[in-house]
Amino acid sequence: MENLISTRNIILNEGNAEQKRSEIRSYFLKTYALYEKLFETLKDDESYYLSADALRHPLVFYFGHTATFFINKLVLAKLIDKRINPTFESIFAIGVDEMSWDDLNQSHYTWPKISEIRAYRDAVKEKILFLIDTLPLSMPIVWESPFWAIMMGIEHERIHLETSSVLIRQLPLSRVVSDNFWKVCPIDTPLVQNELLHVKGTTVKLGKSKDDALYGWDNEYGLHVKEVKDFKASKYLVSNAEFLEFVKEGGYTKEEFWNEEGWKWRVYKEAQMPLFWLVKEGQYFLRTMCDEREMPWSWPVEVNYLEAKAFCNWKSCQSGKSIRMPSEEEWYVLRDLHVKVDEPFWDKAPANINLEYFASSVPVDTFKFGEFYDIIGNVWQWSETPMNGFDGFKVHPLYDDFSVPTFDDRHNLIKGGSWISTGNEIIRDSRYAFRRHFYQHAGFRYVESDAKIETKSVFYEMDFALSQLCDAHFGDNRYFEAIAQVCLGLSGEKTKALEIGCGVGRATYALAKTFDKVHGVEFTARVVRLATSFKESGKLKYALKEEGELALFVEKNLADFGITDEPRKVEFWQGDPHNLKPYFDGYDLVLANDVLDTLYDPKLFLHNIKERINQDGFLVITSAYDWDESKTPRNKWLGGFKKNGEKYSTFDALNELLAPDFELINTPNAIVSCVRESQRKEVCKSLHVSIWKKR
Repeated sequence: MENLISTRNIILNEGNAEQKRSEIRSYFLKTYALYEKLFETLKDDESYYLSADALRHPLVFYFGHTATFFINKLVLAKLIDKRINPTFESIFAIGVDEMSWDDLNQSHYTWPKISEIRAYRDAVKEKILFLIDTLPLSMPIVWESPFWAIMMGIEHERIHLETSSVLIRQLPLSRVVSDNFWKVCPIDTPLVQNELLHVKGTTVKLGKSKDDALYGWDNEYGLHVKEVKDFKASKYLVSNAEFLEFVKEGGYTKEEFWNEEGWKWRVYKEAQMPLFWLVKEGQYFLRTMCDEREMPWSWPVEVNYLEAKAFCNWKSCQSGKSIRMPSEEEWYVLRDLHVKVDEPFWDKAPANINLEYFASSVPVDTFKFGEFYDIIGNVWQWSETPMNGFDGFKVHPLYDDFSVPTFDDRHNLIKGGSWISTGNEIIRDSRYAFRRHFYQHAGFRYVESDAKIETKSVFYEMDFALSQLCDAHFGDNRYFEAIAQVCLGLSGEKTKALEIGCGVGRATYALAKTFDKVHGVEFTARVVRLATSFKESGKLKYALKEEGELALFVEKNLADFGITDEPRKVEFWQGDPHNLKPYFDGYDLVLANDVLDTLYDPKLFLHNIKERINQDGFLVITSAYDWDESKTPRNKWLGGFKKNGEKYSTFDALNELLAPDFELINTPNAIVSCVRESQRKEVCKSLHVSIWKKR
């Protein structure tokens, strides 16, 4: 068991290929086994199906999720072309954060047996090991390398090692069992008095380059330079004992200490103390992952951001000073002053981190860094900084919904890692953020400073590619209204429709004028985020490229398009069109809107989509048939080549593939769609429209 802990991050730009192949193999096996070891703390299979948190799936989802993540990313990276279990790779794909397109409705799922998931995980493990042993590997390993997808899956599972442990901690104690592998600290030291110590400001430089030695998530790259003024910081993390003062003084009952968001949360949850605290017969206890114990008052308190903020506001009132949590940059000033060696280069962790000591917190005066304690480790530390990208931020094409959905002013950065943080989570450059009302193994330290925190809110979509999409839907382009009218002119039921390739929803809303329910599906979370935000706020803001770096700022309102009642009938979802969840079924109309020639396996899509359409329902396909090997492998093209010595078009292929189940009911025509690329450049394409009625 010991070999599962104290692992080290892999250096990706040094060494020879076979050495690196061996290191990655070992790292994968340890990660996979450690994750499964965590789930051994569940008492029985029935415990997997309990919802520990109403805003999370039951643990059965997370047990399957990390394995399906590997397969879904490998399919997307075109490293494999055959799935292991399409059903599992659909139902376990998405539903992790509290995003509007997450499907947390348990009635939509029939979860498989745990024995079936274990067998699936074994099959995935064998597939990954085969790929590790056989994929081409050249050094260094960079974003574009096949092995980056493998590393992505490994680091993703290490994140869920931590987040799943938080959910296990929220299960009823009767549903978990203690395990000596997960050893809890037995020590509660005498209480220490916290104090504020002076920290000299400096200029902080953040962000790493693409040739960095260690694996990184997209939000870690780029450049951010900030001059930080002098400030004072608490010597220790806030302990349970220090936080008790706030509780005893009625901190949870006095609205003046809470911001608006925090007070709404407190009232909704009826919170009276931190989540992991319990009171029995007047005595306080603490829930750890697998047991309860008399309150260790010297351990760091674990709270969400909103509670930490209320404490700081109370502390400000009490002291007459400006007390708050540190900004991300202030935390880095502290870290860089006191943590001189980064993982993987330390011999032994200098903090309660990486599972090298305990599977719980330890007293706040255990690990010293100069005059301070717990600069890293023990528990994550909330910051005042909302999540955003650095200058030069770019989305990794294999995981576009890792960071961008958190750029919403609702997710704050947590820094430093906890006792169970491993892998990428514990390096200097790591940047993770959670909703402010979420719980992790997270606490805080406070600072005294009058410096204002820059939130860097992105109110306008500044990615020109996404802005072009916004303008194509809600600018002068009339295509989406036109294709919707074609669909609405068809006879038959108008109960339920599906649009594949919904973009930001222009046609989706138009369909909802007649249909009772319309689902819009997009492959990428970045697009779904825009569509969902527009639906919820009624406003869409984006920056259109004029020339060079000059931009025109545009704001659109749903009401301006007469879209008033339609949003309540529309749902936007992220999904793989080839492998949709069972929820997407029973449609009177499916519109495949300019997506056919972007799919990685269009024949598979056509085979699967027919099962989701009712008898006498319609499949409407629009496409320019503009096949591109960067999107669709050459051997997956439907047409656009010679077959048996003769020209073979995509429409020829559609007739062959769809004829057994559908009747072509129109003489295909074309509708032009134009996209503005800059002030004086517009790209138009003629989309071929064919309408098929299911027999």
